[in-house]
Amino acid sequence: MTRSIHIPANGGIPNHPRFAALVVPGAAPADIDADGGKALVQTNGWSGAWDWGVYDFHHFHPASHEALLCVAGRATLAIGGPEGEEIDVGPGDGLILPAGTGHRCLSASDDFRVVGCYPPGQESPDIIHASADAVDRYGTSIAAVPVPEHDPFTGGAFEGWA
Repeated sequence: MTRSIHIPANGGIPNHPRFAALVVPGAAPADIDADGGKALVQTNGWSGAWDWGVYDFHHFHPASHEALLCVAGRATLAIGGPEGEEIDVGPGDGLILPAGTGHRCLSASDDFRVVGCYPPGQESPDIIHASADAVDRYGTSIAAVPVPEHDPFTGGAFEGWA
């Protein structure tokens, strides 16, 4: 069942003023690999797919929503900045992070990998470190990022922030 995490700005991370991060356990089969994960999200209308890990520092993307799909290993991630929530993810688990949402890898197995992707037109996200002026500097642009048309994991109309 999808879970929402909505955290106010904290620790130099603006987070999104309206939209919550969505945690989607079992967004894909647990045996999906990186190529399968990329194919899934691309088929569902998301683009710029890559596979790697998650940075070990708090960061956010001010002009891009981002979906992450765990395709190997396990990790504990911080969502929403230093005062956010810690979540555990494993193979097949997905996240949909609205623009401005802080995220960081706190710990991970050696084989941890995610497929990351973005809605069309948002494929080259800036990676912004937490900073004292983040809300003032990026708040307006974060709120203006358009809602995705499709769910990256199901391909249906995206209703996560309706």
